[in-house]
Amino acid sequence: MATELDQGIREHLGQFSLHVLLVFATGLTIGSERTVVPVLGEDVLGVKSVLVIGSFVVSFGFVKALLNLYAGKWGEEYGRKPVLVLGWATALPLPVILIFAPSWGWITVGNVLLGINQALTWSMAINAKIDLAGPDQRGLAVGIDEAFGYSGVAVGAWITGVIAGQWSLRPEPFYFLAVVVVLAFLISIFLIKETVQYAQAEGDDDHHDANLPFNEVLKRATYGDKTLFAAAQAGHIENFVDTLFWIAVPLYLTSQGLGIAAVGVVVGVHSAMYFLQIATGGLADRIGRRPPVIWGMFLAGAGVLGMVFVDGALPWAVLAAASGLGMALLYPNLMTVPSDAAHPTWRSAGMGVYRMWRDSGYGVGAILIGLSMQFVNAEAAFYMTAFLMFVSGAVVYVWMEETHPDFGTHEPPAPATETPIRAASED
Repeated sequence: MATELDQGIREHLGQFSLHVLLVFATGLTIGSERTVVPVLGEDVLGVKSVLVIGSFVVSFGFVKALLNLYAGKWGEEYGRKPVLVLGWATALPLPVILIFAPSWGWITVGNVLLGINQALTWSMAINAKIDLAGPDQRGLAVGIDEAFGYSGVAVGAWITGVIAGQWSLRPEPFYFLAVVVVLAFLISIFLIKETVQYAQAEGDDDHHDANLPFNEVLKRATYGDKTLFAAAQAGHIENFVDTLFWIAVPLYLTSQGLGIAAVGVVVGVHSAMYFLQIATGGLADRIGRRPPVIWGMFLAGAGVLGMVFVDGALPWAVLAAASGLGMALLYPNLMTVPSDAAHPTWRSAGMGVYRMWRDSGYGVGAILIGLSMQFVNAEAAFYMTAFLMFVSGAVVYVWMEETHPDFGTHEPPAPATETPIRAASED
């Protein structure tokens, strides 16, 4: 019989499965906005500026990025469960705001709450899975997390698109969202158990890399390590693709005459490919993190670029699937890089730094995509996103070392001083 602190997905299948269910609910929550809200802004609230429509993604991205940083720190200090419960509590007002919002400004405020929700719930979901799985199944755990999270995004985008096509853009799609949020909140309170003790038991506190203060973790994961810098910049740029499918793709496809239900299918197909992260995360446990990340950056960029050269629901869906496959290759494995490179005593904080830089890509991407669409044309947003993906992929190719625990070549930088340092939780 397994002891209390044994790690492994099979050993903790019940709790691991609950965290999978919750990350699926996290995906459903954000997916419920993907198809409907941009069109709601144009058709119901009368917003004509793409930059103004993009403001709800800007608010989401920057709030989520900042909260990702602190979610990791709080997860070390207070445990995963309290942060998870807080994340779901912040989402409770969101369906009400979306149903009754009299102006676009209220939608932007609602997306601040969405950013907090996504940062706290998804950060704790991934850290809890890594805690339970252990180092031998880390890539698989991240792959499962991201696969079910983004499958939730796909299902949410599809369901709300169908509901909007059958009834109206609101309130009906957001009744579905309300049910999801309330159920996830109750599961977090009554069924989820704490997992931080597994990370604490995994680490060697006498190692020179243990117990880095929070400011040292921030510097290390941002610029102090070339491999972690390569991962952070790639995570930042690849979220331009996600932002493109959130803002530009629905508006571009409807402008080309595609109906809202079909737009939901194209957006949903892209996100559905993220389910393959179960396979790509497990693949990285066998061949390393670096190859899938490089392949994914270039494939996702190529899929985005191709969408402006075709016409029709089927070709758009095929290229959306190709870019989604690229994201499935790179997304979980970029996140596993800081997980590999971080000492267990500051892994959650290190993941928070990576996720901060990654998700600030939503805000920066929304601004650049909005500017491209407003002052050039819709196609320019696709060209720009593809070009940046290719450049970022080249940076990964040049600078990122392999971080796999068994055969990776990456070594953490030597400590700057031999003076004892304080634990991250005391900073």
